[in-house]
Amino acid sequence: MTSEAIGQTIHTFNTQPEKAKGKPSVTARSDGAQAVIQAGPFVFRADLPQALGGSNQAPSPTALLLGALAGCAVVFIRDTVAPQLGVRVDAVEATAGCETDARGLLAIGSASPDLANVQVDIRIDSPDGEAAAERLYQAWRERCPIYLALLNATPVASRVGSARL
Repeated sequence: MTSEAIGQTIHTFNTQPEKAKGKPSVTARSDGAQAVIQAGPFVFRADLPQALGGSNQAPSPTALLLGALAGCAVVFIRDTVAPQLGVRVDAVEATAGCETDARGLLAIGSASPDLANVQVDIRIDSPDGEAAAERLYQAWRERCPIYLALLNATPVASRVGSARL
């Protein structure tokens, strides 16, 4: 996004705050051993390793979560934060990882299914130098919704219903 487009967006959101509000929604449905996930016009899949009952033909939900974190770092820094702060960026790369114990998914012993030690390493290549890259990183930490949702343990409401009526 260009700095002009971001400036126009900021102007619009300041004068018409309701235009900044959204309610993103993603739907997943079963398709054999996989989940077919639809987010607006985009369709992708999730699967589990065979050892956990899946077919291992698509990324795991954990990989998709880590991908959301790394992906948000790349596109938000490059396309939004850098133009907004006037920092030139040649490239952004992010690697997200965590530790898991599949025994927790299978309720074996006292193993936890929780993700542990979630981390993201971000590399910003900017001709404007390390201080500029650090400003981008700090802005990302303050405003990335994926990072903040993980960091602040956003509550999730859940419910179940029957498909049979």
